[in-house]
Amino acid sequence: MTPFTYARASDAVDAVRLGGQPLAKYLGGGTNLVDLLRETVERPAALVDVTGLSSAIEERPDGGLLIGAAAKNTAVAEHRTVRTRYPVLSRAIVAGASAQIRNMATVGGNILQRTRCTYFYDNDGSRCNKRLPGQGCDALDGFNRIHAILGASPACVATHPSDMCVALAALGAVVHLRSARGERMLPLTDLHRLPEDHPEIETVLESGELITAIELPALPFAVRSTYRKVRDRASYAFALISVAAALELEGGTVKNVRLALGGVAHKPWRAWEAEAFLNGRPATVENFRAAAEAELSHAKPLRDNGFKVELAVRTIAAVLGELMGENA
Repeated sequence: MTPFTYARASDAVDAVRLGGQPLAKYLGGGTNLVDLLRETVERPAALVDVTGLSSAIEERPDGGLLIGAAAKNTAVAEHRTVRTRYPVLSRAIVAGASAQIRNMATVGGNILQRTRCTYFYDNDGSRCNKRLPGQGCDALDGFNRIHAILGASPACVATHPSDMCVALAALGAVVHLRSARGERMLPLTDLHRLPEDHPEIETVLESGELITAIELPALPFAVRSTYRKVRDRASYAFALISVAAALELEGGTVKNVRLALGGVAHKPWRAWEAEAFLNGRPATVENFRAAAEAELSHAKPLRDNGFKVELAVRTIAAVLGELMGENA
């Protein structure tokens, strides 16, 4: 038995105060953290319940959307504005988990969920640098079919499990943060870190820093956006490859495009290189595939997951082809 204290924060200021305790963890819906507690992967001395934070979903004067960190995934996926202006986000959330989990999981917690790497969860039988720095990574030479092909390191090849975050990365979402030092904002694409030599440090958050909201910028062409998830079974499973995309055409030429990938890296992977390749080029199947190949040219597959490279290329091309039809 690992003892811990529990306190429910009344607002963000109270949460930050309580979160400043040694070895404190913020608790949202608990759909990931409770599992980690049961497996003794996480051993916090204090839990700070932050479900009392804002769950509002508000339209901004500039046409964007502000989503409170305590908003449930179901509420976001079903929100009329999200479904009509940012369908990629609604589809990603629905693809991510069962209704029961979506009803509990919060936006802030979804962003900060930890990898589902089997070796990370195997506290008694496996080596994992993410769980215990310097221990080693059994996934490197173990069963690594679901592991990273981009941005990994000899210290860690785990992937980020969130579907929602892939859509947020493609949309250029901005994370609102609060700590004892004040408030700040940063792009979601800058929040998560690649593993390098310290896979145990997963984000750039300061100690006790709290996600208070997610802001979606006004992005008119995101009305033509979608999310496709390739997984081992039709029921809920983590992505082998997923693609979040939005596409705007002008006279058969790509005017704007947004692409992000899931299941390929330690963080939601914004496909900057593919986007740069496509902008200003004719919207053709050949160019879609060439852009995908450019993005995946840096892939370093492991023994069991080399199939992910071609799977990612084909999925990117297929999703953009689908959106091209919608733009016609």
